[in-house]
Amino acid sequence: MEAVLASVKNDLMNNDTAAAVEKIQRYLKEPDNIPLKIAITGESKSGKSTFVSALRGIKSIGDEDEGAAPTGVTETTSEVTEYLHPNYPNVTLWDLPGIGTTKFPAKKYLELVGFENFDVFIIVSADRFRENDVKLAKEIQKMKKKLYFVRSKIDNNIRDEERKKDFSKEETLRKIRDDSVQGLQKEGFESPQVFLVSSFEPHIYEFSKLQQTLERELPAHKSLLRAMSNINQEIINKKKEAFQSRIKYYSLSAAVAAVAAVPVPELSVNVDDSMMLSVVTDYVTGFGLDKQSLEKRAASSGVSYDDLCAVIKSELAKIPAEFFKKTFISVQGKAALMEAGKVSRNSFLFVTAASMGISFTTTYFTLSYFLI
Repeated sequence: MEAVLASVKNDLMNNDTAAAVEKIQRYLKEPDNIPLKIAITGESKSGKSTFVSALRGIKSIGDEDEGAAPTGVTETTSEVTEYLHPNYPNVTLWDLPGIGTTKFPAKKYLELVGFENFDVFIIVSADRFRENDVKLAKEIQKMKKKLYFVRSKIDNNIRDEERKKDFSKEETLRKIRDDSVQGLQKEGFESPQVFLVSSFEPHIYEFSKLQQTLERELPAHKSLLRAMSNINQEIINKKKEAFQSRIKYYSLSAAVAAVAAVPVPELSVNVDDSMMLSVVTDYVTGFGLDKQSLEKRAASSGVSYDDLCAVIKSELAKIPAEFFKKTFISVQGKAALMEAGKVSRNSFLFVTAASMGISFTTTYFTLSYFLI
């Protein structure tokens, strides 16, 4: 970003405000333009399709949600199937057919599914990782691409073990992990990354740990974080930090355009509340506070939609345009009372034009308000 800021500063010094705004806008849109193809593979009936739906935040029990990957008692994925994330289409999950079936024998599997086309691989197994899983993993390593192992259906394993005397959930999970890791190490994988998950209960076990690992190890794909399910406070906090870090650039873009009267889409010569409404709507979607997400959460939890909304404290749940405009007017009034000089001292790009400072401050305050 330093190079972008330096280039923007140079444009402003040369009075080329149109170029400055264009560069800021391009930077803000960049994360949404970087494609990420995540391949979900493994043997037939390992729970791949259910796992794909879980990663997309879609309920797949009985394929109840529209767009859920089909599941069943027989092999349901008969070809390479692409699933776009419902809200972030640059993140795509590819449900690959099970290896070792008649249609996709192990010897021809790599060629038939086009392994070289994917960026990241997750090998899913319902019990221990078997010979075909190991073969796939070794080929992925040869391609020097990211590889993760998932032990699915952990909820089933726990239920089976609960019947035994002296059952310990923690001990059962430890044994499953040790068995998986040690088995892969014997096959030559020095430090295999194994995650124990339940696709039907992603808030339990290590589903969130997998999400956080993907976000940490794929830093170029910034929209991946926004696409993640809000299943624990750590992910929510990371999303908030990511959204907060972008506010200064939206504010910068608004301030430059406000003074220069640059006809940029979604930005006017003044502070543009429609641009801010678009940004805040992205917050709503990212935190799963849109009506569709809340309705799904209400249905799955057995709590009515109205009761669920009643206990939500975030202003983001009140995002209808009328509420936003009312809040915007209030925040705008407060921002206008601030001295532009305060903004000037904190941002080297705003050393001139009090109107730029007010525009920057108004945009910054308004967008920050909805993240509190």
